[in-house]
Amino acid sequence: MNEVTMARPSEALPDAADKKAEKQAYENNKLHKRLCRLVGQAIGDFNMIEDGDKVMVCLSGGKDSYALLDILMTLRERAPIHFDIVAVNLDQKQPNFPADVLPAYLDKLGIPYHIENQDTYSIVKRLIPEGKTTCSLCSRLRRGILYRVADELGCTKIALGHHRDDILETFFLNMFFGAKIKGMPAKLVSDDGKHVVIRPLAYVKEADTERYAEVKEFPIIPCDLCGSQENLQRKQIKAMLRDWEKKHPGRVENIFSSLSTVVPSHLMDREMFGFTDLKADGVANPAGDIAFDEEPCSTPATGTIPLQPL
Repeated sequence: MNEVTMARPSEALPDAADKKAEKQAYENNKLHKRLCRLVGQAIGDFNMIEDGDKVMVCLSGGKDSYALLDILMTLRERAPIHFDIVAVNLDQKQPNFPADVLPAYLDKLGIPYHIENQDTYSIVKRLIPEGKTTCSLCSRLRRGILYRVADELGCTKIALGHHRDDILETFFLNMFFGAKIKGMPAKLVSDDGKHVVIRPLAYVKEADTERYAEVKEFPIIPCDLCGSQENLQRKQIKAMLRDWEKKHPGRVENIFSSLSTVVPSHLMDREMFGFTDLKADGVANPAGDIAFDEEPCSTPATGTIPLQPL
């Protein structure tokens, strides 16, 4: 009688593990492709990077700036234009800051980099009362230093790691607490008119940078080394958006899309639209809206409703 050999359970495990690994590798590759596509789309939409540019990538040690640097390095190899990248980190002399982490990582990548040493921590602690949020002053000091470094390094663009969620949070922060419709643009010129700042992650969700950081095993440096209190207002906005994302799929996407579909004539900024000079000229405007707008989400009427006499 032929003898049948049965595989032991332990012998089947490697096959299952291999399939799981293959699936994970597939998902990781999809994530990388999605990030490259979204970053490339943002760069193209806003003409962020041009031939001959030297891009200063501000590397904080957080997940977003690591992801930005990694994706830009990938796109540089594929781009039809030539541009250079230099990574810049500002060591603000925060207590327990691991000063060796970023140089070791960048040396391994073989990419040009510059570490700027400036003790802004002492300045902030001296000027901000104990217990108050230091992020605002810290950000202003950091911005000024990075502009100077960009000049010294001959950089034509300054790339920051803000993503889609940062842009939306800033939009609502300005609306709720600043009483203005203002967001965080994907591209801007600095106040002094000397620097172009770009945000190539503008279309990227924070969830994707979180996952990508895990996949790539970036050596993350926490941003709470200074002991500053968390920005509670931003935390509230972040929680609100995540709740909307969970309960009302598509709502956050629509809000983000609305930032690039603005109708000035239907807002109330008198400097943006000439309301004071607006008069009926008898010329039909096919791009205009009807005088009494329907509810944005209502079902359009299918037939003509006759007007009733007054």
